[in-house]
Amino acid sequence: MTEFAIPRSIFSDEHNQFRDAARRFFEREVAPHHAQWEKDGIVPREAWLKAGAAGFLCATMPEEYGGSGADRLYSTILMEEQGYIGASGPGFSLHSDIVAPYILNYGTEEQKQKWLPKMASGEVIGAIAMTEPGTGSDLQGVKTTAIRDGNEFVINGQKTFITNGQNADLVIVVTKTNPKEGAKGMSLFLVEAGREGFTKGRNLEKLGMHAQDTSELFFSDVRVPPENMLGGEGQGFFMLMQELAWERLQIAIMSVAGCEAALKWTVEYTRNRKAFGKSIGDFQNTRFQLAEIKTETQVARVFVDKCIELVAQNKLDVATAAMAKYWCSDLQNKVIDRCLQLHGGYGFMWEYPIARAYADARVQRIYGGTNEIMKELISRTL
Repeated sequence: MTEFAIPRSIFSDEHNQFRDAARRFFEREVAPHHAQWEKDGIVPREAWLKAGAAGFLCATMPEEYGGSGADRLYSTILMEEQGYIGASGPGFSLHSDIVAPYILNYGTEEQKQKWLPKMASGEVIGAIAMTEPGTGSDLQGVKTTAIRDGNEFVINGQKTFITNGQNADLVIVVTKTNPKEGAKGMSLFLVEAGREGFTKGRNLEKLGMHAQDTSELFFSDVRVPPENMLGGEGQGFFMLMQELAWERLQIAIMSVAGCEAALKWTVEYTRNRKAFGKSIGDFQNTRFQLAEIKTETQVARVFVDKCIELVAQNKLDVATAAMAKYWCSDLQNKVIDRCLQLHGGYGFMWEYPIARAYADARVQRIYGGTNEIMKELISRTL
């Protein structure tokens, strides 16, 4: 990608070799097919199986559960390389770095053995169902219930905007086992596709991320045994809070990769596009715009790399992760808007990656907790 004055120091030679392999995989197995996947509204399971066979799913899971026991720098590389080719479709990072860690960190040995190896191979695709039609960033307000009935829990409710929703074989469902208890009444359940009463609604039509299947999910008297509970009863909110810092940093990582990709595409375009007898890149306005974008992206890169270091040391706090998520996703939207403008009319054409990036980037300020919620979290530290 774009070379910066401050070299990155967080990766070893092994990481860089892994990056080369990841880049080849995304260029060979994802980039040529992504336009068709956008038309289809879904990434085929074959692509998931290829990613699993290459070792690019659940890489941070221990070897005994099918992973490589790799650190989160390997996850970072996969997110970045996917971002560099503008491929928003594959929900690999949610599957590998959000769903799988919940099972690893809070699941029973039986749950880990049952699900993680198949998630690492791509045989099982994972999703997490938090958001509801009337509940966005307010997780404590979820209405989906899981009420004990004899030796089972009965789940009723509705979820929406669920990434990997159509493909999912296994969904972590956020519920209230004690609706009167608020946050203390929340529990997580593993719900398999095909359980009676669990149905997948339509594949939602979105502004961007057209290749990513995003769905409504419905639960009507879905019966699950107690062994499908993840962690202890009433521990759901605690588990969600423990994992959110890393989840939000992932958005920042993808945001900076998006800025770097947009800058690269725009430098190439303005160098080759001619107007008034010279390349667009020779105009002072273009040079100044690109100088600003490169500077802002470098600032974001250094901050996010420091946050990645903190994650590796288990020292990333909630407020710092919120800073990274809000600032970098805001920056991504600003950068891509300015890069699109420098493309002129071609920037409005879907065949150009900058147009697709513009549509894909908008949700970064919304999911993972809106940027307004991020500012609220930061303000509590003042």
